[in-house]
Amino acid sequence: MEKEKIYIIGAGLAGLVAALELEKAGFSPVILESSNRIGGRIKTDEVDGFLLDHGFQVLNTAYPELKRYLDLSALQLKAFLPGAVVFDKNELYIISDPMRDPFQLVGMAFSKVGTLRDKLRLFTLARELKKKTNEEIFDDLSLPTHQYLKNYGFSDQIIHNFFKPFFRGIFLEKHLNTSSRMFEFVFKMFSIGHAAVPEKGMGEIPAMIRRQLSKTQLYFNTPVNQVKGKTIHLENGDVLEADRIVIAVQPDRVMRQLQGQFSAPQQVINLYFSLQKSFIGKPMIGLLTGNHLINNIAFMDDVSKSYSKNGRALLSVSILSSELEEADLIKAVKSELEWISGVSAEYFQFVKAFCVSHALPFLEDLKYSIPMTECKITDHVYLAGDYLLNGSINAAMTSGRIAAEAIVHSYMPTH
Repeated sequence: MEKEKIYIIGAGLAGLVAALELEKAGFSPVILESSNRIGGRIKTDEVDGFLLDHGFQVLNTAYPELKRYLDLSALQLKAFLPGAVVFDKNELYIISDPMRDPFQLVGMAFSKVGTLRDKLRLFTLARELKKKTNEEIFDDLSLPTHQYLKNYGFSDQIIHNFFKPFFRGIFLEKHLNTSSRMFEFVFKMFSIGHAAVPEKGMGEIPAMIRRQLSKTQLYFNTPVNQVKGKTIHLENGDVLEADRIVIAVQPDRVMRQLQGQFSAPQQVINLYFSLQKSFIGKPMIGLLTGNHLINNIAFMDDVSKSYSKNGRALLSVSILSSELEEADLIKAVKSELEWISGVSAEYFQFVKAFCVSHALPFLEDLKYSIPMTECKITDHVYLAGDYLLNGSINAAMTSGRIAAEAIVHSYMPTH
């Protein structure tokens, strides 16, 4: 098995997990990564004494796949408080999390986020979803999430004030057209787990998986032009012969015959600003209702002190879409920040912007898992990536594991 030439294209979570599982089975795979670092969409930069994740991302501690690959205590996870701070017109109010503590319903009864009936339904929904397996959730009828919420009996008030701004930031689309399967899965995960970040940034997640690799060779700055049969054609002109290939990037990028078969991915713009101090003052996500450039905000140093080493607060701002040039976008966002915080726009110092063009795959048919046969497209080529299942860290890890299992299975003798 050591002599089998197994190449993995892409060093994101799916590729790293595939390599780890192949190592466990006795193989020594080679990862080809087009950039100069691991992580795919999960990266953290250090800039001016700040830790900047590429896009506002969190790790949900309830994801089932995590226990296979991560030591959560070693990541020193820092959790967000459940719920959110809602900025609505000239008002600010907090939505607590009745999913976790039914006694908070009493306090929430006086919040303007929704009706008392809405808050009871939140609790009921959480209880129902905890009883459903993840497989049952993804086998269920699929509706647009906005229709699912209406059918469940939630009022327009709570859909407008909570569900839309909160889940827009997760689904990265404005109208909650995402499948109700994904809504139920995410809602369940938030009701039994915590949204958290590693103390030193989201980049610690792929780094932890990489440290477990001992027999995998990793080549950076090695973009693949195309895969043909059992050969990998690199952009520098080199051709590699392979016994098995795992494509752990969206496959139309390296297989010409698949071009045009994938929908454009969801995008997000992530701006970072520094401020003298946080105006939220607690580790909570801030949501804006209605039509604004900003969808959600979070002071990352409120969650983990390590995100700022210079004494200033670090504000992450997420924007789903904008046609503005960067300078105009920064000015417009500062204006909205002044409006919601009462802090003059001039005090928000711009740090850096990330335009994440492939933030989430756009999927019609969401799945929790797939049989090994569905990730195999030829006798030698296998696929891995969250686009095969659903847009999540859990799905990326699952897909990498299934691709590796399919390769291991392909070497087993048939009777």
